[in-house]
Amino acid sequence: MKKHGKRYNALVKSFDLNKDYLIREAIDIVKGNATAKFDESFEISCCLGVDPRKADQMVRGTVSLPHGTGKQVRVLVLCKTPKDAEAKAAGADHAGLEEYIEKIKSGWTDIDVIVATPDVMGEVGKLGRILGPRGLMPNPKVGTVTMDVAKAVDELKAGKIEYRVDKTGNIHAAVGKCSFTKEQLSDNLIAFFSSIVKAKPATAKGKYVKGVFVSSTMGPGVKINDVAFMQEVK
Repeated sequence: MKKHGKRYNALVKSFDLNKDYLIREAIDIVKGNATAKFDESFEISCCLGVDPRKADQMVRGTVSLPHGTGKQVRVLVLCKTPKDAEAKAAGADHAGLEEYIEKIKSGWTDIDVIVATPDVMGEVGKLGRILGPRGLMPNPKVGTVTMDVAKAVDELKAGKIEYRVDKTGNIHAAVGKCSFTKEQLSDNLIAFFSSIVKAKPATAKGKYVKGVFVSSTMGPGVKINDVAFMQEVK
C-alpha cells in the first residue's frame, strides 16, 4: 500500500475529506496546499457512470480552455510541402514528413501533440505501435488530422486539450497551474466540465457524474459538490 510523506499527511488535515466543497472553495484549498518548489499543475478527475468497454459509451473529446494550461505545448505537424511552412508560420515546433517519420521510428517522441494532414496518414499509421501507447496518434475526431494545420496549431498552442475516459470510467486532466488566479481556474474548470457533460453518451444509464475531485500535482484531492458544479455549466 502506498505511503504518503509528512507533507502530504499534513495537507490532508487542512480540510474535511468527507465534505463536498463548492468549486471556488475547492480552488482555494488546492491553491493553498500547492507548496511544492515548482508551479504545480491544477488537475481535475471525474468519475463517470459509463462502461468504457462498450464503444457507444466511450467519452472522448477536446476542449479549448479559456486561459490555457500554463504549459508550453510542443507540436509536431507531419505533412508535405508547402504545408510544413504553413505549420511553422502558425507556431509549430516541428513540421515535415520523412525526417520525422525516421526519427520517430528511432524512438524520438519529444513532443506533446502530433497533427497530420489526411494525405500522409497512410505513412503515419505505420507508427501506431510507437505513437498509440503514448497517446500521440493523430485522430480526425479530435481535430489532429486536418488540412487546416495552421488552425490546429493555433488552437493547441492556445490551450486546446484532449480528454478520454480510461478503462475504469475516469477522466483526468490538467486544466491550468496553481499560480493561476481563482477566476482563471474557475473558468477553465467550468469549460472542461461543461464539455464532459455535453459528451454524455445517449446509452449511459443511471447517474452520469459520480464524483469530481480537484488537486495539485503533489497534493491531495478535494471533492467538489457535483450537483452545484453541474449548475455552473447550465
